[in-house]
Amino acid sequence: MPPAPLVGLDRVSVALGDRLLLDTVSLGVAVGERIGVVGRNGAGKTTLLNVLAGELDPGRGRVVRAGGTVVTALSQGEPLDPGATVLAAALGDRDTHEWAAEAATRDVVDTLLAGVGLERSVGSLSGGERRRAALASVLLHPGDLVVLDEPTNHLDVETVGWLADHLTGRSRPTSLVVVTHDRWFLDAVCTRTWEVHGGAVDAYDGGYAAYVLARVERDRQAGASEAKRRNLVRKELAWLRRGPPARTSKPQFRIDAATALIADEPAPRDRLALEKMAITRLGKEVLELEGVSVERGGRTLLDDVTWRIGPGDRLGLVGVNGAGKTTVLHALTGELRPDAGRVKRGKTVRIAHLRQDLEPLAPDLRVLAAAQEVGRVVRTASGEQTVTSLLERFGFTGERLQTRVADLSGGERRRLQVLRLLLTEPNVLLLDEPTNDLDIDTLTVLEDYLDDWPGTLVLVTHDRYVLERVCDTVHGLLGDGSVRMLPGGVEEYLRRRAQVATGAAGSASVSASASSSPAVVAAGGGDVAGRSRSSADRREAGKATARLERQLAKVSARETSLHDRLAVAGVEGADHGRLRELGAELNSVVAQRVALEEQWLTAAEAADG
Repeated sequence: MPPAPLVGLDRVSVALGDRLLLDTVSLGVAVGERIGVVGRNGAGKTTLLNVLAGELDPGRGRVVRAGGTVVTALSQGEPLDPGATVLAAALGDRDTHEWAAEAATRDVVDTLLAGVGLERSVGSLSGGERRRAALASVLLHPGDLVVLDEPTNHLDVETVGWLADHLTGRSRPTSLVVVTHDRWFLDAVCTRTWEVHGGAVDAYDGGYAAYVLARVERDRQAGASEAKRRNLVRKELAWLRRGPPARTSKPQFRIDAATALIADEPAPRDRLALEKMAITRLGKEVLELEGVSVERGGRTLLDDVTWRIGPGDRLGLVGVNGAGKTTVLHALTGELRPDAGRVKRGKTVRIAHLRQDLEPLAPDLRVLAAAQEVGRVVRTASGEQTVTSLLERFGFTGERLQTRVADLSGGERRRLQVLRLLLTEPNVLLLDEPTNDLDIDTLTVLEDYLDDWPGTLVLVTHDRYVLERVCDTVHGLLGDGSVRMLPGGVEEYLRRRAQVATGAAGSASVSASASSSPAVVAAGGGDVAGRSRSSADRREAGKATARLERQLAKVSARETSLHDRLAVAGVEGADHGRLRELGAELNSVVAQRVALEEQWLTAAEAADG
């Protein structure tokens, strides 16, 4: 039997002014379903959530709820009483001894409210702290249907992973409807996807990867032209198929035709071609931190860090909130002077820095004029683009080109901010949480643009999907003042963070036993415990680490390319001799990567002193 429906919409219509956001929409949420909602900014996603939650009465149609159904919602507003304490807002009137005895409740409090004084008033919290307190309140009182509007905002990559596990691991079959631009989260959590567009809501089985497959199949069945089929969705699908399989149920629609569409789709970007162009524009010296230390508020964010960023590098930077990611970007731009060490910049470097806060613009300025005052053409590996074509690419078409800045939504202003930054034609891009306020379609456009952008990129984001899609290597701030390359990407970062947490719990016993243990002796002889490396030695080791990281990135790219060539050769029925040659070359490259990783580990340990 199909699961029982909890909430249903029957021919519901909702208008905002002269815009019809929902047009005779009929759908339902069943017991145990976890549904992700996607669509452009302003398409009506939040409106749909408000109707489901009972916070908005539709203009036409009706909303049907099963008897006794309890709906709890996380909205984008500020639902908590500013005069209440954090403890009361999140847990209500429950006594401490009562909730503290429940492991699941402690887990929510320890994760979402860590570092937030439980006796503080809600009104005294920062925006991010209030958001986490509101999310904790919803998770601790989930009801039968949980409706979440952008729950991953203000959460770091670890907490996003925890939230996904929490929502999928509940023993009680709570239903979920969630709006988020975090595609990794959609794939990790959702069993169905709703796409809101043009007043309609289309439903698909599976998470984000399944939804993209279905969109391509839908275009094929509709007889879409080749030009339309070779659009951003096709490229996105090719990327998804190359990566690890999503943690979603298998889609029930036929995907053979969709798979055929991307059989000849090239890699998202030609790394070698872009690197050559980057060297031409930048030279061989771009940015380098040399023995840099930074302290803020009594905390050491960077401790004698040596880190070289070369031409064409595409680096992701991860870390918990407050670890120092934004501080690193400010040091690279020169806005922050380090307490020790120096920052070197190449002579031809032109840095563009996308900040988390919105760039102030004259409210009466029109969109087209706001873009044209920065530049009229931009150059990429694919050739020149005019400002109007770039605006069109980023969703500003028709009369939206003449819209006043004051009338733009937050997502549209963020889109315009990104576009103005690209029009300055930088050769180094520093992006600090670029996914804030951007819908998935716009994120896809930005990723597609960066595929052809020949420069050096440093990306700070908690969005795992964007990080893995755009960057070639991931570096982490693990709380010990260092910047470490993570060959295993975000998964390795999470493993290391878990090890740090486990090690902290046992550090007292380790210290006690170390005091009565004999001195540790290195393989080459000598007392390591009683000897510390000089700053010069650590700097040299840091340079060696940076050099090995660049070599690892190139070797890893060759390994990926060889895997792809082997797969293609196998499909095309290449002769056994050719397959043996490719296999031997792959084995050689893998051996080279393993040797480099061992050298890197040795150099990294030396750099840590």
